[in-house]
Amino acid sequence: MVGHQVSPAEFHGKHITVAGLGVSGVSAARALAGLGARVTVVDGGDGPALRERARVLTDQGVAVRLGDADTLPEGTDLVVTSPGWKPESPLFAAAAEAGVDVVGDVEIAWRLRGEDAAPWLAVTGTNGKTTTVQMLASILEAAGLRTAAVGNIGTPIIDVVLGDQPHDVLAVELSSYQLHWAPSLRAHSAAVLNVAPDHLDWHGSMRAYAADKGRIYEGNTVACVYNVEDPRTEHLVREADVEEGCRAIGFTLGAPGPSMLGVVEGLLVDRAFVENRQQQAQELAEVADIAPSAGPAAPHNIANALAAAALARAFGVPPEAVRDGLRAFRPDAHRIAHVAEVDDVVYVDDSKATNPHAAQASLATYESIVWIAGGLAKGATFDELVTASAKRLRGVVLIGADRALIREALARHAPDVPVVDLDRTDTGAMAAAVREAARLAGPGDTVLMAPACASMDMFTNYNKRGEAFAEAVRALETGRGADE
Repeated sequence: MVGHQVSPAEFHGKHITVAGLGVSGVSAARALAGLGARVTVVDGGDGPALRERARVLTDQGVAVRLGDADTLPEGTDLVVTSPGWKPESPLFAAAAEAGVDVVGDVEIAWRLRGEDAAPWLAVTGTNGKTTTVQMLASILEAAGLRTAAVGNIGTPIIDVVLGDQPHDVLAVELSSYQLHWAPSLRAHSAAVLNVAPDHLDWHGSMRAYAADKGRIYEGNTVACVYNVEDPRTEHLVREADVEEGCRAIGFTLGAPGPSMLGVVEGLLVDRAFVENRQQQAQELAEVADIAPSAGPAAPHNIANALAAAALARAFGVPPEAVRDGLRAFRPDAHRIAHVAEVDDVVYVDDSKATNPHAAQASLATYESIVWIAGGLAKGATFDELVTASAKRLRGVVLIGADRALIREALARHAPDVPVVDLDRTDTGAMAAAVREAARLAGPGDTVLMAPACASMDMFTNYNKRGEAFAEAVRALETGRGADE
């Protein structure tokens, strides 16, 4: 396997500073301390939860410094950062001045993998990463392979790389943050699902954001999987420096050309990993096989399934495993989840739609929608989203800190759509939003909570926001919310 590798012994005695006391920071600190490094964790926050994490790490021989994340500990040989820390952070400026490298936990995991380590099938994109990686893991398992879904999906990849359980292949979700801090990563095959404006406050520009996404293709050995409907992803493939013989593989919701996967008459078909791709196609599954328990597949989930299938096929998985894996896949909560039907109105929770691109995919799934939206915009704009979705909107209910941005886009591009602007950012606003949406909706409509924004102005995370929506819908269903 290509790419930078080091012996675990090379970390012994090194003074390593870990930036951030979150999940990835704690994982990196424990792993590096276990390899004999002298580890100091720094975090600018303080409070009971952080102090408890600090206490546990201190008991394991890790030094922790809370309330000061700007000063580089004296003698630091390497800084390992948590994904969300911005490149211009004072700690990293101090590291640069001292000639100290800054890398992420994914980079450390990549360096620590053994000679016979499991290859990585990697996935990034503005939206759909987690679903695609879970689909991929389900397909790989259906093929009888030992695998795990790791990385940004919630399981720290260092823990898996250094763990005792053997794997044949890993399905790895990578965010743009993680890719920014992983210069040595070289995957077996990788996919960029889509690239749309997001996290521009972190990256500084769309070009920088796309470039970090494109890092996932660097050094690929077998396949670079791109979205035919998103030219940015194909451009990133063209710009990548890959291994000799690595192929560009497209996926499309239409009929595929050679070296593509696509859809023909309700079938997922492969014209990339067949003997004569100019004239032959291999049936992989039916569209109806995609998480059948969740109901009809939305267009973006068909695209996710094609991307997962492409990566699995690049690894040599047989067609029947693609079918069986997609049938066995179960989507996570808060991703176009049917909550209830009340008075012939369907209520759908897509709290995971935390940016305009994700919300647009969600809105495209339904014909007549009362849309609940708003939250933290993260530097995003909403004109393209509203323009694309205007004809589907029966009404809109706005909540959250940056709702004015959506309201202004609606005024420009959908002036006839009724809008209820709830001037609230408290957690109870969701119940009021559901009641207003129910008032606007008629039989056959869908009330869709796809906020197009992050949740942290009102909720701890998108899961809590989705739970609040579901609770409000259940109250409506039982009549408790009707007159409150």
